Amino acid sequence: MDIRDFQQLIEKMYSHKDRQRGSAGTFLWLMEEIGELAEAIAGNHSQEEKAAEFADVLAWLVTLANVEGIDLSDALHAKYGRGCPGCGLMVCTCNEKA
Repeated sequence: MDIRDFQQLIEKMYSHKDRQRGSAGTFLWLMEEIGELAEAIAGNHSQEEKAAEFADVLAWLVTLANVEGIDLSDALHAKYGRGCPGCGLMVCTCNEKA
């Protein structure tokens, strides 16, 4: 499944709830999931537990993009499709966020 497919799946499954919650509420859920991912990484949890938390973070990020009307596939391609946004190369040579 690619990003666009996943975004459409989340839209179909949850959009009726997501739009009622709004961006601020959805952002708070995303932050909670990021906290759970941090705990899984720091707590030496199993790969399966970490994978589930990564999936949850991605799902809530996609949810927030849906609420905001952002197509993540287009956004990713526009920002990263031609290389590093800093130096423009496919293998980054800049030190902006190293």
